[in-house]
Amino acid sequence: MDSTSTILDELDGLIAQVALSDRPAFDQLYTMTSSQLFAVAMRMMKNRAEAEDVLQDAYVRIWQRAGSYRPGEGRSMSWLIAITRNLAIDRMRIRTAPVAPIEMAQDVPDDGPTPETALVHRQNRAKIDACLEELEAQRAEAVRAAYLEGWSYQELADRFDTPLNTIRTWLRRSLMRLRDCLEQAPR
Repeated sequence: MDSTSTILDELDGLIAQVALSDRPAFDQLYTMTSSQLFAVAMRMMKNRAEAEDVLQDAYVRIWQRAGSYRPGEGRSMSWLIAITRNLAIDRMRIRTAPVAPIEMAQDVPDDGPTPETALVHRQNRAKIDACLEELEAQRAEAVRAAYLEGWSYQELADRFDTPLNTIRTWLRRSLMRLRDCLEQAPR
């Protein structure tokens, strides 16, 4: 039995225990799945605060509906992702942009960055891009996918056809190299 099916079996067991209001099982389920579910929420919401709200709502819903999960009907991770995704969709549907009369348009402040701030952001981005260029192409792509696009470790493992622990090692080592590079970059 491979490690993926072992993890899925473990998730099935944890969800069954959560259905019985087992808080330690819920904590373990959260520890095992929160990063993947946050990545789903973040990719959809494109806003960290909203993604965190979606994640919190998802775990409330998981706690409440764990008894409705049927292990034989689908994969546990798919069920958890579906809950998160549906809550994100619901949240996006209720978003409404405030509409102000056109007469007030002159009074609307510009929330964009000042020219100085924009310059600092561009310089920082250039430093990060230069440091990413020092990484192997595949590792730089994995870092961008994980930290800019919100891909989960499992999605990266599938994308690069690489074991999950190898992806974790790539990311950890790449982040350490980026940190060292950024510390050495001229200010």
